[in-house]
Parts: sequence; C-alpha cells; structure tokens
Amino acid sequence: MSFKMNKTVAGFSKLTKEEKINWIASAYFSNPEKAVQLLKKYWNNDEKLQKLHDEFIENTISNFYIPLGVAPNFLINGKYHTIPMAIEESSVVAAASKAAKYWSTRGGFKTTVINTEKIGQVHFLYKGDISKLNLFFAQTKAKFFSETEHLTKNMQQRGGGILDITLEDKTTLLANYFQLHATFETKDSMGANFINSCLEQFSTILKAEAQAYELFTEEEKNIEVVMSILSNYVPNCVVRAAVSCPIEDLAEKHIENPQLFAERFVQAVKIAEVEPFRAVTHNKGIMNGIDAVILATGNDFRAVEAGVHAYAAKEGQYSSLSHAKIENGIFSFWLDVPLALGTVGGLTSLHPLVKLSLEMLENPSAKELMEIVAVAGLAQNFAALRSLTTTGIQDGHMKMHLNNILNQLEATNEERLLVQKHFKQHTVSHSGVVNFVESLRNK
Repeated sequence: MSFKMNKTVAGFSKLTKEEKINWIASAYFSNPEKAVQLLKKYWNNDEKLQKLHDEFIENTISNFYIPLGVAPNFLINGKYHTIPMAIEESSVVAAASKAAKYWSTRGGFKTTVINTEKIGQVHFLYKGDISKLNLFFAQTKAKFFSETEHLTKNMQQRGGGILDITLEDKTTLLANYFQLHATFETKDSMGANFINSCLEQFSTILKAEAQAYELFTEEEKNIEVVMSILSNYVPNCVVRAAVSCPIEDLAEKHIENPQLFAERFVQAVKIAEVEPFRAVTHNKGIMNGIDAVILATGNDFRAVEAGVHAYAAKEGQYSSLSHAKIENGIFSFWLDVPLALGTVGGLTSLHPLVKLSLEMLENPSAKELMEIVAVAGLAQNFAALRSLTTTGIQDGHMKMHLNNILNQLEATNEERLLVQKHFKQHTVSHSGVVNFVESLRNK
C-alpha cells in the first residue's frame, strides 16, 4: 500500500470493512500496515459478537474501548447497589465509591421520581385566522388519539400512551409558527421511536383534516408541516436524589470541624447557583457520574446532557442543578434532574455489556434507573465539593492521574514504585513526574 494524496472516495459505505480500512490506511497514514494492525487489535475474537458491534453504526472499522468500572456500597432507599460506570476520566469511579461509602453510614441516599412525562412536537406554519385554527383543533383533537390507536395500543397495555395534545401559538416568536405539543408516558422504554411515530401520524392527520375543513380558506387549508420530532428537554420527567444528616455526623478524617465544613459546602453550592462560570463546571462534575451510568446502561447520554443543561437554565440564567442547606442542625444536599431513560429497547437488548450492567442493577424499571443515575450524579457532586472545600481538588485528581503519566512514559515496575513513594510527600504534576523519572534514568 502507498500513501495517497487523494482523500476523496466514492461509494464508501458500499465497501467491505476490509476495503474501508485499507483505503483509510493508505490515504491517511505514513505507515498503513501499522494503522491496520492497530485497528484489528481492538476487534473481538468472537466473530458473531464483533458483527453485532459492527452493525450498531455505519462504516464501523474497529471498537473504541472505554473502561467499565463499578462503584459499590450505594445505599439507595434502604437497598444496596453496585453501580456500573463507563468512563475514561480518572478519579470519577473512585470519587463516587468514596461518596457512596461515606453516606452509607449516614442514612444513605433518598430518591423521589417527581414525574415521567415525555414531550414531542409537530412544528407547522399556518397563514390565516387564528380563531378558526383554534376551533379546528378543538373539533379535530379526538382524531389525533383515535387515529393513532394502532401505534399506541401496546404502550397503553403497559400503562403508557399519549397523555395530552395542545395547540401552541408561537407567532410572537416566529411568523405563522404553531405547534402541536404532545405529552407521553412511555413506561420502561425511552420512547423516542414510539413518540416520533405518533408525531408523524399527527402531522398526516393535521394536513388531511385541514384540507377537508370547510371553514378554512384555500390558503388556510394548506398547513405546512416543517417537522415532527420528540424533544430531549423533559422538564416534567424529573427525579430528586438527596442526602441529609445531623451536622455533627458529617465528621470524618478530613472533616474535623463539621459545622465549618457544612457552612463552606453550602456556600460553595450557593456560588454555583448564582455564578454561571462556576455552575457549568459544577454541573459537569454531576454529569461525570450521570453520563457514566447512562453509557453503561445503553442510554443516550447526549440527549440527557442537552436536556439537563436546558433545565439548568430554565429560570433564565444557567445555574446549579444541586442545592444545599443547613436547617435546625441538619445538613441537607439534593439534586433535581430531568432524565428520560429506558431499560427496554435500543442497545439495552443488544449490547452484551449493557445487559450485564442492567442485571448488575437487578434489572431496574425506567423509574428505578432514573433514581440510580441521579444518585450517581449527586454522589459525584458531593465528592467534588468535599475535596474543593477541604483538601482541594488537584491532590486526589493528580494522584489518580499519576498512572496515566507513568503509562505515557512507559515506566518500569521499579520506576513506578519509586515514583509512587516520592509523590506521597510531593505534589503530583505532569512536569514533576517527567523530571523525576528522567532523574532516575540518568543515574
């Protein structure tokens, strides 16, 4: 194979996996054979399993590994859980585990699912008399339910379905813009395909009924549906996770003065409530825990991220997702977070490690998974804030990062022992580790 300057290709998706890899290797790499070897090194030896992974997406060339770890000792509503977490960032699993153990002796985590409502919208343009559109919708609304029964029948049997449909006038925001705003209950499925199928049926009904509506003019009959799609913003699909205990019970090795710790902790949360620059990093820490469990359980962490950050800005300014208070000698810390999750459908029934993760969690319902995920986020946030308000965040993080630095330097076992001994008494930094290893090698 030779290195080629031409980096365009026709019919790439129709090439075999081997052909795709060979083209990429020859077009982009100075050592094509080494690139091919690396890609193939990450293939699974089980051909059937590898084929399963290949078919999750298009143009698959290899598998991209992310560590799957576990955080034990999570006491949630009186029951212990070991939580699977798929994440590459050092210290996240350790921090979650530490927070779990800490709160397991102080009453554990308490959770409440506040609501499980999902949302979908048909976005359309209507030019004409708005009062006529309102009358048309009132007379047609029942058909949106009756003419989607073939889609909703199975979901209704499980206790879900379409909850309500409203007509929303958005013309103050955009000329001629209206919505059919629909709410859904999807039980243990995340429900994206179900919701989108219903919405597309709504748009078909909307256009057909408008054409037949006698009160509309010819222009009014020509309703233009722009798109029909679920929303990943689910402000009414929210779970609360909380911890609380008497202030004196907060005491431990790094918390010698629990009253002072509690006051600093609450102050740190209040800063994140009012300062967006801090709130973004504060909430990112929460999402370290949430995303890791969502990924391990085969859910869509990008959808959750988008919805969560919109929720954090629901009052008009981006703010902390978590809150804390001291009241009558009791320290309380809690988190409200929107989570549209599923435990059936999608990757949950296909990916072997997702199935394993869900079984580890004792096959939770979607509501139970919401609770577990929210707790992971709160635990992560507690661990971060405890470090920030006591020892500082870098000490623990850099010690966890030490292994990554040593791997980059290809340190021997002997060098690793000497490095770890040295940095028990010294601050870990990348340059510090590099300099110390070089001094060992130059002796």
